[in-house]
Amino acid sequence: MQNWRRTLLFIAAAAFIAGIMFSGGSLLVKDLAPKAEISTNAANAAPSVPGVGPDTIADIVDKAGAAVVKISTTVTVNDRRQIDPFFGDPFFRQFFSPYRAEPRQRQETGLGSGFIMSKDGYIITNEHVIDGAEKIFVTVKGYNEPFEAKVVGADYDLDLAVLKINAKKDLPVLAMGDSEKIKVGNWVIAIGNPYGLDHTVTIGVISAKGRPVNIEQRSYKNLLQTDASINPGNSGGPLLNLSGEVVGINTAINAQAQGIGFAIPTSTVKSVLDELIERGKVVRPWLGVQLQPLTKEIAGYLGLQNTAGALVIGVVSGSPAERAGLQQGDVILEIDNKKINTVDDLINTVEKAKVGQKLALLVYRNGKAVNVNITVNEKPLQYQD
Repeated sequence: MQNWRRTLLFIAAAAFIAGIMFSGGSLLVKDLAPKAEISTNAANAAPSVPGVGPDTIADIVDKAGAAVVKISTTVTVNDRRQIDPFFGDPFFRQFFSPYRAEPRQRQETGLGSGFIMSKDGYIITNEHVIDGAEKIFVTVKGYNEPFEAKVVGADYDLDLAVLKINAKKDLPVLAMGDSEKIKVGNWVIAIGNPYGLDHTVTIGVISAKGRPVNIEQRSYKNLLQTDASINPGNSGGPLLNLSGEVVGINTAINAQAQGIGFAIPTSTVKSVLDELIERGKVVRPWLGVQLQPLTKEIAGYLGLQNTAGALVIGVVSGSPAERAGLQQGDVILEIDNKKINTVDDLINTVEKAKVGQKLALLVYRNGKAVNVNITVNEKPLQYQD
């Protein structure tokens, strides 16, 4: 009897312990389940970058591609070829001077890119793409035949040109964005026709802003640098941001490096676009002086206490500077009460002036401060780079 009771108590105790374990396990499961659900929901609700996804670039290219054009040019080049009148007769070639120069003309072709900026057919490209061209043809996506284009305006210094084609219907266009808002590290897309390969797309980031670059005889002052691949034939094509807006005009590559390309920012384009269309050129203010930075040695020789100012080393005959009485050896210290510390300060100040505007100069001459009034003129073509 006692054994039976002991067995019954053991069974009851085991059942009680099992119940506790089961209840605890259930509570444990219930306690963990909400955490797992919250974790899953949090993952699903994680914020994403608006407008950026696996098809972002593809969608931008699909919309923008129709407004990117291929530009082909032809130009006649004069050269002189050597003619051998005794070709085939080694005897005469040995004892006579057989070659004579004969003038010859040949056709050269060029290739570049551009983009349509207005529905009625205005196109932006680089000046070097169309420089010297006798005929310009623009191929637009969706049209069987290229359009013959005319140059509306061009500027060598900025390397910008505006073309015009006439189509029978509205053309697709690209909007120009604000290059001032683009940041180093932002993604960009280049579209163009490198080596004649239509509508080639490359991507990269903005590597730097405000780059000064010298290429052959052309000096660029304020370029966007990018690692998006830019090759011959890309020139004049658009550099787009992730909103599909143009932030730069692809213009140059560094032949000595890989992954370094440059584009003209749209801030530069916008500042001169109206002039290019309405006047066919960019009007530049001009004083007609040649300048040099002041060194400590020169400043000391002239009796100046520091190197602030711009030294006049030449005055162009017939220029506003000559008419105003500026002289070689003058040091320009102020313009309209604004201090001129460097040559660049003077250049930037004059560039912002209007043609016909009068400027008040404070000049150091022969140990004295002299006031000089000068009227800004338009820079003559022969003095433009």
